Amino acid sequence: MLGTRTMFCVRQMTPTYRHLMQQPTADMSLINAYVRRCLAQVVVEKKTFKRDKPHINIGTIGHVDHGKTTLTAAITRILSEKKLAKVKKYEDIDNAPEEKKRGITINAAHIEYSTANRHYGHVDCPGHADYIKNMITGSSQMDGAILVVAATDGVMPQTREHLLLAKQIGIEKIVVFMNKADAADKEMLELVELELRELLTQIGFDGENTPIIPGSALYALEDREPKLGKETVLKLLEAVDTYIPVPPRAADQPFLLPVEHVYTIPNKGTIVTGRVERGSAKKGDPIEVVGHNKLGKGIIGGLEMFHQTIDQAQPGDQLGILLKNVRKEDIRRGVFVGKPGTLKMHNKFDCQTYFLSKEEGGREEPIPKEFVLTMYCRTYDIGVKGVVPEGREMIMPGEDATMTLYTSKRMVVEKGARFTLRDADNKTVGTGVVTNLHPDPAPEELKKFWKRAA
Repeated sequence: MLGTRTMFCVRQMTPTYRHLMQQPTADMSLINAYVRRCLAQVVVEKKTFKRDKPHINIGTIGHVDHGKTTLTAAITRILSEKKLAKVKKYEDIDNAPEEKKRGITINAAHIEYSTANRHYGHVDCPGHADYIKNMITGSSQMDGAILVVAATDGVMPQTREHLLLAKQIGIEKIVVFMNKADAADKEMLELVELELRELLTQIGFDGENTPIIPGSALYALEDREPKLGKETVLKLLEAVDTYIPVPPRAADQPFLLPVEHVYTIPNKGTIVTGRVERGSAKKGDPIEVVGHNKLGKGIIGGLEMFHQTIDQAQPGDQLGILLKNVRKEDIRRGVFVGKPGTLKMHNKFDCQTYFLSKEEGGREEPIPKEFVLTMYCRTYDIGVKGVVPEGREMIMPGEDATMTLYTSKRMVVEKGARFTLRDADNKTVGTGVVTNLHPDPAPEELKKFWKRAA
């Protein structure tokens, strides 16, 4: 069926086309050029996203080279047989030039598929330690996760770190895919499963009841040996459907979307992507863009979800939003798009923080009286200075403390927000939750404070 724009172009073209064809000296090359020019104006109208199943955001996490992207590609191939997904090849998921060159995932990739019961937005997170920042951003948008562990390696550094980060941002349910089971014997599979259940329990998940499915993502992708390939992926999807619950959504609160990526389209506007954290929004709604010491205003010019238009954004939606009348310099990764007047920036707050022990992957040295680290919260990362509470000269790894943090720029900070602290060596050293917000210190006071930290 032709869209409105297509019909308009056809109606506009037909009289002129007939007139040219009736001329005795009709030049077919000119006529064809005219037709091509008219058809070039036709914009392919996008489908409207159909909400007929509960929507869940999940993703693959785990150590580099354990098979996260291979599993993601295998899931789409298998579900495409039932017309529940479009096939995404491995190279389509790892599609950035550097990713292809190095053969690893760097940016979190977003994939869409369905099962018989649910619609999923799937984030394939990078496992390499150098790109943990992008993993934090990707996992912050998940309702649950699939931990991929190679049976040939067992628990590795990023296995533990990804689980810690998943727990810190509030993910409660994990399903485990024990990959490369074709290359491990029965005894090895049993040992790795035991190791995984102990680790899950240690971090705070239900290690005893967490589904752990051994299989081969590569066999599933290449359609070999169904018992180790396709059947294990179907079993995994069944576990995801039943074990990871549909989370409660804050639909009655003001609209809020933390921005993950920003794209500028000439003569159109700016498109931001991210997951709707709460509230709803529709085309034409006024919005504010808040963060990094800046506040901008604009209007929603359009909404898309997995390249399909939607009438209204809802909590949990993984969206692309076209913003009108917003200055380019006001938008960057980590800012928030929200209902006007509902978002406040702060640069001083209290928090309850736990510093990881050496055994948990944290630092060996104690945390000094004053320290500077990088804070990761939702989709932003920002330099922070911390002050150890009075009566304590330092905090040892493995201890927790109530303390005050100061951000280097004013950011959107809310009570109850969870965050991660990382040091200059790109190591996760602590996790925390915001407990109280303070008025902003005077600029001169803040300047002296940060100068003291240099």
